Amino acid sequence: MNILILGSGGREHALAWAIAQNPKCGALYVASGNAGIVAPARTVALDPCNGAQVVAFAKENAIDFIIIGPEAPLAAGVADITRAAGFLTFGPSAKAARIESSKAFTKELCDACGAPTAAYARFNRADLARAYIETHGAPIVVKADGLAAGKGVIVAMTKPEALEAIDDMFGGEFGEAGAEVVIEAFLTGEEASFFVLTDGVNALPVGTAQDHKRVGNGDTGPNTGGMGAYSPAPVMTTTVIDQTMTEIILPTIAEMARRGMPYQGVLFAGLMIEDGRAQLIEYNARFGDPETQVLMMRLGAQALDLLLACAKGQLDQITVQWADDHALTVVMANQGYPGAYDKGAKIGGLDRINADSNAMVFHAGTAAKEGAILATGGRVLSVTARGITLAQAQKRAYGMIDQIDWPTGFCRRDIGWRALEK
Repeated sequence: MNILILGSGGREHALAWAIAQNPKCGALYVASGNAGIVAPARTVALDPCNGAQVVAFAKENAIDFIIIGPEAPLAAGVADITRAAGFLTFGPSAKAARIESSKAFTKELCDACGAPTAAYARFNRADLARAYIETHGAPIVVKADGLAAGKGVIVAMTKPEALEAIDDMFGGEFGEAGAEVVIEAFLTGEEASFFVLTDGVNALPVGTAQDHKRVGNGDTGPNTGGMGAYSPAPVMTTTVIDQTMTEIILPTIAEMARRGMPYQGVLFAGLMIEDGRAQLIEYNARFGDPETQVLMMRLGAQALDLLLACAKGQLDQITVQWADDHALTVVMANQGYPGAYDKGAKIGGLDRINADSNAMVFHAGTAAKEGAILATGGRVLSVTARGITLAQAQKRAYGMIDQIDWPTGFCRRDIGWRALEK
């Protein structure tokens, strides 16, 4: 079958890498892709958020299956457009994707279905938001309501930091995403990522991971789109998974179906675990980045079968086969990220790395020019490895990084520390 993946980041490279291994995969296209994706797939110069362009390409190239990677095309309703045109599609409708594109919507959804989450308040005026913070103090969490490329969440440990976040958001730091803010109580515990496929009725857990959001070692510095991840997450025990499914995931799916917006795709729950119980931090309507890199490393070719079963409403007919192993990815980013950074530096040494089923460098913000790979984004590479143990996976990943020649690139040197210290 001919497959089109929408997106251009490390998530889409990892999806393409896994899907290309499945014998069901015929021609594989990625729009718009990056310099690394050209290995498993053909890149296409079209706008993933333009539904008409996507449909036209799909018709011209006899596409059988469309997989939507990032949140922006989902929020733009591309899944609705492709389904209406008759194409089998993986990804929720625009209405259902509000579970990520509006944090206020998600909080109201949790209220309706009783899912455990942090206490919150929502504001569309800066003065009222500031007054709330003055009353409640810190630590406190300030979130831009809309999509902000993973950066619209400020965990403020002091009141001045929280007030500054309010000023930034209402001052246009995150564009329209900050026109409304959600302020949440600060939760303590250990964070984890939990991924569930759902066809609107059935739900199938497909993996756990732990992301490293802050830019610096020891979880210091500002939040980023993610500086590394590993899978599985030890904190997600069988007991915690069962509680999450029973109290959070399944009630959410049922409530969305009740509202006439059945959810089809991957439901990514960001959780806070404390005393063996999970509370919902947020939902995402797509696979996480960099979590996808470690999940796909472990899932391999079966990823396509899982996504197809989800899109066809057949999740009750499939199971996930996990190897007893670990995967870890380290993100290499441009110096200055998540703030301002220069573009165009040459990345050398990638040809020294022997890529295989246990070691891959997934590209995100890269471009090819005159035979060289250039760094064009904030997060640029996801250096990913598998191992029998997490320590082995970590050693392999950092060994690969040491072969890369990129003086203006940087990475955290402690990915996996929580699990390895236990």
